[in-house]
Amino acid sequence: MPEIWIKEAERLGDGSIGGVMDSPGSPGRVVWHTTESGHGDVSFKNVGDYLRSIGAEPHILYDPTTDRLGQYGPLNESARALRNDGLTRTNRTGRVCIQIEVLARASKPFTGYWTPGKNFQALMRAIRSWGIPDAFPAGPLATQYGDGRASRNRTTWATKGGHYGHANVPGNDHWDPGNIDKVALFAAAPVTSTPAPTTPTVPKPAKPVVSLAHILAARKADRPAPDGHTTYPAEVKVVEAALKAEGFLPAAYASDGSWGTRTDTAYDRFRREVMKLTGTDATGAPGLTSLKALGARHGFTVKT
Repeated sequence: MPEIWIKEAERLGDGSIGGVMDSPGSPGRVVWHTTESGHGDVSFKNVGDYLRSIGAEPHILYDPTTDRLGQYGPLNESARALRNDGLTRTNRTGRVCIQIEVLARASKPFTGYWTPGKNFQALMRAIRSWGIPDAFPAGPLATQYGDGRASRNRTTWATKGGHYGHANVPGNDHWDPGNIDKVALFAAAPVTSTPAPTTPTVPKPAKPVVSLAHILAARKADRPAPDGHTTYPAEVKVVEAALKAEGFLPAAYASDGSWGTRTDTAYDRFRREVMKLTGTDATGAPGLTSLKALGARHGFTVKT
């Protein structure tokens, strides 16, 4: 389930910073900014308040030296930290466009001195919950203002999910977050494998039990009685189902629970054609050996 509010983050402001996304069918992305300021708790408060005062709130404010994490608004709505690209509202591109302001300067990449901890890992967990890959699809970040290697390709921005520097966003001219170490960025929050869900063990249903004595009693009572007479119908039905599965008892007579002449004939066929018995061994009342053989083939047990 994608995260909208990061439980580990402090709430900054009133939680209302943007609106719905313009292209929710496009992949999600992250944009990394730097505040071009110092760091520490005083900067966290001052910069955080300043961003609110000018209406330029990102989703996230992060201090790379203290691992302090704040969140201005829900990740599934837009932020306010990007300029539009003509008529394209870059803040509203993609399923999500998670914008992170890091208390740092672009000229001194924060991955060279930071101390990421549990809050950074929580941030990356939330980012990955939106299916955003650990990749920078626009390629190189900027090493200085005006660095032409930092692509602002509109097609890439519109169609590729992943991480972007502010320097990669069309319509914007900033070069932050500087040449941060992309490998270190993702390595600081390694993806932990989630154990496969355990499939609950469903106990196998107990095998039906058929009593030879009951079958003999049913055969003795049901055959001479009117059609449909039953004596031990539950156990007779088990045998009838097995004889039907063998192809010896028509379906119309395979579930009435009455041991009539058709069931008797079907049982004789089982002994002759499957067990290869002959003569008197293949006719007459069922015996323990033949009933157990039928049960072994069709999932029921036999008792005397």
